[in-house]
This record gives sequence, C-alpha cells and structure tokens, in this order.
Amino acid sequence: MNYKDVLKNARENLNGSCRVCKVCDGKACVGEVPGMGGKSTGSAFMENINALEKYKINMRVIHDVKDPKLSVDIFGKNIKLPVFAAPVTGTVLNMGGKLTEKEYIHSVIEGCVNSEIYTMVGDSALDSFLIDNLEEVKEFNGQGIAIIKPWENKNVIEKIKMAEAAGCYAVGMDIDACGLITLAMHGKPVYPKTVDEIKEIVESTKLPFILKGIMTIDEAKLAVETGADAIVVSNHGGRVLDQTPGVAEVLPEIAKAVKGKIKIFADGGVRNGVDILKMIALGADAVLIGRPFVTASFGEGSEGVKSYIDTLYNDLKVAMILTGCKSIEDIDERIIYKNR
Repeated sequence: MNYKDVLKNARENLNGSCRVCKVCDGKACVGEVPGMGGKSTGSAFMENINALEKYKINMRVIHDVKDPKLSVDIFGKNIKLPVFAAPVTGTVLNMGGKLTEKEYIHSVIEGCVNSEIYTMVGDSALDSFLIDNLEEVKEFNGQGIAIIKPWENKNVIEKIKMAEAAGCYAVGMDIDACGLITLAMHGKPVYPKTVDEIKEIVESTKLPFILKGIMTIDEAKLAVETGADAIVVSNHGGRVLDQTPGVAEVLPEIAKAVKGKIKIFADGGVRNGVDILKMIALGADAVLIGRPFVTASFGEGSEGVKSYIDTLYNDLKVAMILTGCKSIEDIDERIIYKNR
C-alpha cells in the first residue's frame, strides 16, 4: 500500500476527528479540543507550522558527503534517526473511537520498533489508557518512554513506578498539560509544579527524566535546576494555550541558554525530513512528532507507521546530502539561510 492509500484509510478510520489534510497545519480543525485541533483560534498549532516554514535552507553540493549517518545516541540507546513518536492518547476522546487505545498504540510501538526508533506513550484522564500503553510497552520489551500528566506528586510517582515495572527506559512529565480541558472535563486535576516539586519527582526514579512543555529561557534554566535529563520545547501542539509562539521561534534562544547542560528535544510542527533538519540546526538534539503518527497508525497500522518513518528517513538523508552534513552532529546553524 502506498502512502496515499494510508492517508485515505486514515481519513475514514478517524471518523471526522481529523480531516487528514494534505498539510497538517491546524486550519481545518480550529478549536477542536477534544479532537485533534488547536485550542480556541488554533493560532498556537498553526504557529508551529509557520515558525518552521519561515526558516530556509542553504544548499551546498561541493563536498564529499555521500552516505550521511542519521543515527544518534539518546540515553544510551542508539536510534536510527533523531525522532520520537510523541505521546498522543485518547482514541475515544480525540480520535473518533474506531480503534481502541491498545490497537492504536500497539501499531505505533510496533512500527517504531521495526524502524529502530522509539515511542513516547502518554497518560490520560482515563486511567486505563496508561495501563494499556504500558502493557504494550512491556510486550515490546520496554522499548518506549512513559510521559505522565502533572497530577499530584504522589500520583505522578506512583505512575512512574508502573512505567519502571513495564521496563520503560526513560520517563517524563508533560507539565504543559496542566491546562488541558479534556482532563478538567473528567474531574482529574492537574497542576503547575515548583522546582522543588519537580525535583521530588526526578529523584523518585533512576531512569532518565524528561520535562515536556518548556517554551521560555527562564523555564529552561529552571528545568536544569530540577535535575531533569532532557526538556521538550513544546506548546503541547497548540492544545493548551492560544496565541503562543511556534516552537521553532523560541528554540534557538533556549538552546543558546542551556545546550550542553540538558538534552533538548523539540515538538511542534515537524512533518518531514527537512523539518527535522531545521529543528536540529536550531538547537534540538532530537524531535517529537505527534499527529502524523496518529494518521499513519489509523491508516495502515504498524505498516503505515513504518512507511511514514521510512519517508522521514529518506527525506532527512537527502536533505543532509544537499546541505553537506555527514552526521546529525554536523547539523548546525550554518545550514539556515540568513537574509542579510
């Protein structure tokens, strides 16, 4: 099955919860939360796309780069390319309900494992979702990362212990979920956290810890103070606060402030290999991709996911050849065109 057929199947299987647009830019799903859209005007979702689009690439072709190395080491794991499937949950609330949470996440994890990258599985207002996700991670020998919502600390730590038992090789918290209306609708309170509260969570586990939802320099510096191993620069896909800037807009200044002190992942608007190249050049060590993995999974299960990852790999490889980058470590701001 070619990828066009995958998209056609996804459009049917998502039951109108996602239009599976030619470009996933948030314009057709404005305000659809629950659903796959961005909150209120949808600006924060759309800005993720716009911010990346504003950057252009310097093409270089006089060099000896013929077979670039795309793999990277993250927390002691070698991954085929610097991409994680982002933690997206809620098949019933957000994805039309045609697939169960287990069916959906099974195909994402299997497709990622078969492509030598890793999935971040998510938490939800429905406790069964995390349980299902962790059962699937355990089935695949712990080849996944659990991201927990910012509940009361005792509940976060309890769920981290569940992730450890499932064999996850890293854990984290999407602190930017503290404003999600889907959680409030189910009477599940989530909270912002102080540095000390985050420290307590970080110190509760020996696994690498990821703090997702950082959008400013000052909070990136606070994240370093907490002892976290990585941050994800993310506005939660534009689903929690309207009118934020795009991730690619704030990433360079955050990277300048904390690069080398903490791993930096970027999550927002990445759709293809050139987008990955741009985010790495702007300071990310790796990227997260969310909605396209939903589409791929609903379109053709694990084969759809693998097909999407293969496309990302080939796109990024060609982009690295055409910008003269031998490895991911070679990608830096020199590939970004600056209009003088």
